[in-house]
Amino acid sequence: MADSPEIIEAKEKTNDREYYLEIVKKAPSLIEWASEEIRDDKEVILNAVKVDGGALEFASDRLKDDKDVLLASVAQAGWTCCYASDRLKDDKDVLLAAAKVDGQVLYFASSRLRDDKNVVMTAVANKPLIFKYASNRLRNDKDIVMTALNKNKNDVIDFLSPEMLEDEEIKAILN
Repeated sequence: MADSPEIIEAKEKTNDREYYLEIVKKAPSLIEWASEEIRDDKEVILNAVKVDGGALEFASDRLKDDKDVLLASVAQAGWTCCYASDRLKDDKDVLLAAAKVDGQVLYFASSRLRDDKNVVMTAVANKPLIFKYASNRLRNDKDIVMTALNKNKNDVIDFLSPEMLEDEEIKAILN
């Protein structure tokens, strides 16, 4: 399959910063064709991820470790924290912002943040099934369990501990 005219132009202008500053506002995925230098340009990448968080995939490793870039990306598409550096997968601000948009991000969170009640509660309120990735301690936290069950008990029931299954309030929800 032949490249589109947009891709052909992007490939021809691989080092043209001004071109990429503008084009990513309309077609952020074209950043894939930019030079490494352009993909390491914070302004260009911010323009791209504000339109399509998925453009973060093509950012340099340095920018995948930049909190401003990550916050802009996850605000648009929470799941993009999968591209974050390990340091930012352990940053509570980044994970909370991402979890508000897409609870699935708990899957990418550090073990420390999988044990952070605020992060887990935000993620579970957005996507109950992600409960299974919470720490063992928080899978036994009644507030979190109740939030998840009230959203979708079918997504959560298989991951409840025997202790939680004996709780009267939880039994009432399940029956």
